[in-house]
Amino acid sequence: MTIVDLLEKNAKDFPNEECLVELNPQIVSEKYKTWREASLVEPSLEGEYRRSITWKEFDDTANKFANFLKSRGLKKGDKVAILLMNSLEWLPIYFGVLKNGCLAVPMNYRYTSDEIKYCLDLADCNALVFGPEFIGRVEPIADHTPLVQTLVFVGNEKVPFADSYNDFIDCFSTIKPNVKLTEDDEAAIYFSSGTTGFPKAILHLHKALISSCIWEQKHHGQQKDDVFLCIPPLYHTGAKMHWFGSLISQSKAVLLKGIKPEWILKAMSDEKCSIAWLLVPWAQDILDSIERGDVKLEDYDLSRWRLMHIGAQPVPPSLIQRWLSVFPKHQYDTNYGLSESIGPGCVHLGVENTSHVGAIGVPGYLWEVKIMNGNKEVNEPEEVGELCVKGPGVMVCYYKNEEATKEVLKDGWLYTGDMAKRDKDGFIYLVDRKKDVIITGGENLYPVQIEDFIRKFDKVKDVAVIGLPDDRLGEIACAIVEPKEQYELTAEEVEKFCFDLPRYKRPKKIIIASVPRNATGKIEKPKLREKYIGKSLVQIQLEK
Repeated sequence: MTIVDLLEKNAKDFPNEECLVELNPQIVSEKYKTWREASLVEPSLEGEYRRSITWKEFDDTANKFANFLKSRGLKKGDKVAILLMNSLEWLPIYFGVLKNGCLAVPMNYRYTSDEIKYCLDLADCNALVFGPEFIGRVEPIADHTPLVQTLVFVGNEKVPFADSYNDFIDCFSTIKPNVKLTEDDEAAIYFSSGTTGFPKAILHLHKALISSCIWEQKHHGQQKDDVFLCIPPLYHTGAKMHWFGSLISQSKAVLLKGIKPEWILKAMSDEKCSIAWLLVPWAQDILDSIERGDVKLEDYDLSRWRLMHIGAQPVPPSLIQRWLSVFPKHQYDTNYGLSESIGPGCVHLGVENTSHVGAIGVPGYLWEVKIMNGNKEVNEPEEVGELCVKGPGVMVCYYKNEEATKEVLKDGWLYTGDMAKRDKDGFIYLVDRKKDVIITGGENLYPVQIEDFIRKFDKVKDVAVIGLPDDRLGEIACAIVEPKEQYELTAEEVEKFCFDLPRYKRPKKIIIASVPRNATGKIEKPKLREKYIGKSLVQIQLEK
């Protein structure tokens, strides 16, 4: 079985049932101060704000796109890159690629022209589907990617160098191409997030995709009447694999184009959502808005909201304690994963384990976990080593990079590059990225531990700790601290707050500045190193 089979089953079982909703609150906020004002003055905006499709429309559109690709000579094993913002078109296009036997290659919407070209070339892409936000980035490279013979534009404008999706999509048959797919076929190439360097291409089989559906539902118990609010970008394994829980449970999902607290709460209320996956900054913003009185919970019907889960980054325990004090009836879970392990789920906390908030959890359904210190497996509580995972979601390889593959894949085990430890109860805690460990005067410093401590300061919104070169100590810890909007904050205040840390863990330099995060919420430490140390790995790679 593949995920294509799941879509076709849903279209057969519930053809006329709404399955995907797209909400675009920016349309309203550009014209009006409040939703109430918009609904009174211009009720027709509702049609622009909300779009939806049924399971049959989803499947039919995927078949049409598959037949379009076939008409252009694309065949099983060819690669189709997808460069789109979240939209109602995203997932049908993705499934259309798979139905034609091609590999889907989702791309980060923050990529520059050079990075887009680099990734297209690296993945041997034969086609590129892109949206209006990327015209200016795609046009300069359109004639310089020799393998890309088909360019498809998804939008209302006319782009002279690409086919118009809106013009051709209804010209093709809704009968799927006769392409045999098995779970052992290659399905997708995802790119690593680049938080430790330039993106690598990650090859996955259909088996990994269908497995992620199974463990997502196992972990979060999606039922037919659940409604999932999806905010993070669909190009990333995190958002899409959480949505796979909706696919396997035949339930509705909502794509929200925006992250403002009032937009999130309104979407949860209007669409009767029961599950939301948030990133740490979004959860913080919601709580801060409630505490400031900017949003009032009594204005929303959140009675169906049963689960809030967070992933993609270490989660401060204090944040979850705050969340559960405001939403005491919520279940909470955190999910750990990598694109190399087809996204979240290889380790998860479990909704029954909120007493262990702070841990990333225990091995996920169908997964094995071990912690390695060199060639020795770590079994003692609190001993730190590299986290390794094994299961059906482990990648095949880094595409066209045998050397990098050998570094992380050993006897079926994926060496994650994350340093971790177990407590006496067997729960796993992240300590830090292996490459982010700071060695200062012979002592190992784990930035995540320092970051978690500084986040307890009530004036701090976000913090990132990086190592700076030092002639005497080798490296010193530097904390980039972003204050909450309503506070002024000085380096001296942060330094005083850190007095409760052991002396060797205290940051030797403190910078008050914004903390950049990527679209999946991970701190972009290469950008910080580039800014405060020198050239980034991305620059070095592009200059080669």
